[in-house]
Amino acid sequence: MKLELHRVRIHGLKWGEDTKVVGGVLQVCKKELLAALGQDERLASVDVDLACPGEKTRITPVKDAVEPRCKMEGPGGLFPGFLSDVESVGEGKTLVLEGAAVLTCGKIVGFQEGIVDMSGPGADYTPFSKTFNVVLVFEPQEGLEKHEYEEACRIAGFKAAHFLAQKALETGSVADQVETFELPALREAMTAHPGLPKVAYLYMLQTQGLLHDTYVYGVDAKRIIPTLIHPNEVMDGAIVSGNCVSACDKNSTYVHLNNPVIRALYARHGVDVNFLGCIITNENVTLADKKRSSSYATKLASLLGVDGLVISEEGFGNPDTDLIMNCRKAENLGIKTVLITDEYAGRDGASQSLADAAKEANAVVTAGNANAMIVLPPMDKLIGFAEFVDVIAGGFAGSLRGDGSIEVELQAITGATCELGFNKIGAATY
Repeated sequence: MKLELHRVRIHGLKWGEDTKVVGGVLQVCKKELLAALGQDERLASVDVDLACPGEKTRITPVKDAVEPRCKMEGPGGLFPGFLSDVESVGEGKTLVLEGAAVLTCGKIVGFQEGIVDMSGPGADYTPFSKTFNVVLVFEPQEGLEKHEYEEACRIAGFKAAHFLAQKALETGSVADQVETFELPALREAMTAHPGLPKVAYLYMLQTQGLLHDTYVYGVDAKRIIPTLIHPNEVMDGAIVSGNCVSACDKNSTYVHLNNPVIRALYARHGVDVNFLGCIITNENVTLADKKRSSSYATKLASLLGVDGLVISEEGFGNPDTDLIMNCRKAENLGIKTVLITDEYAGRDGASQSLADAAKEANAVVTAGNANAMIVLPPMDKLIGFAEFVDVIAGGFAGSLRGDGSIEVELQAITGATCELGFNKIGAATY
C-alpha cells in the first residue's frame, strides 16, 4: 500500500463569505458548514464557533477532535463505514489541513469528557491548544439516549472535517508538503532488512462497553477478534473514536489519524527496525474475553515471527489488565515488549500507578500522572457549558470556582496524558 498525505499548512482561522484556504488561513462560512452538516432530528441545536491558539478561550465539554481531511484520489473514501463505503483505505492521495481541527462539544454525554484551554497553564497540556479549531456545539433533544447523542455528535464531526478539506481542495489549495508512506507485502517484508529486528505494533482499542467504543471500518471493535491492519489504513481514517473514556487519555479521531507510534516506527523502518505492521486488539470487560483477545493477538505476533512488540493502551484501570496480559504472553513467546501507558498514581504520585503489573513489564514508557492537580485561570470566552466541570472525570464538587477558575486533575484536560504519546509530558525512573 502506498499513501500520499498532501499537507496544507493552516496558520490562521477566520469567518468568511465562503469556505476556502487562502494563504494558509482557513476561512469558514458558517452558513455553508451548517448546511453541510444537514438536519439531524436527534439534535435540538447545532452551532459553530472558532478558537485560535493564544486566545483566552475555554472549550468544554470536548467530546472528539477530528483533523480535516478528504480523499483526492484512490480507493475508498474518508471515514469508511460512516461517510463512505467500507472499501479499504490507505492508498492513493489524501488532502490534510495540517494545523486545523474540528472539536465536537456540547451538553455532556458521559462524565469522561474534557477541557481545552487555548491559553494559560492548561494550554500546555493539550495538543489542541495549538490547533486552529472549528468547534461544533450541540444540544440534544430532550430524552435522547446517550449513545444516540454520541453518535449524532460523532457523525457531525466527521462531516465537518470532510467538508472543510473538500472545500479547500475544490478551491485550489496546493500542498505545502507531500509525505509518502509505503510498506511491502509481508512476503517481501519478512526477508527485507536482514540483521534488523522485526517489530510490530500491538494497538489496543478502547471497547469497554456502551460509550466506550472505537470503530474500525464502521464496526464496533468490541465485536472483533484481533487482526492485522496496515498502518496506512489507520492514517487514512479506518479507525475512529466513539468513546467517553477520561479526556486525558482518550485517543481522539485526530490522534488515531496522526498516531505517533506508527509515524515513529515508519521513521525507523529500515534504519534500526524492520516494521512489519499493526495488530489491532480490543480492551475487554470479562476475564474470558481478555484471555481470548490477548492470546489471539500475541499468537498473530508469533506467527509473524516478530522479535519485538510496541504495545499501547487506551484508558486506565480495567484496561491495565489487558495491557499486562498482552505483555506477559508476548514475553513468554520470546517477543520483547515495550509498553506505552499513563499513570494514576494519586495526587501526590505515591500510589501504585497501574491496576496490574508483571515482572515481564520491564520496559515501560509513561505519558505522565493523570491525577496531578492544576488550577486553570478564568477565560474571557467560553465555548460550550462550564456547569459540567464539577462532574467530569478529574473534577469534583467545587472544581468550578465563582470567579470562573477551575481546579481539576490533569485527567480532565483533553489529551494531557495521551497513551500514544501525542502529548508533552512524561516521567523517568533513574
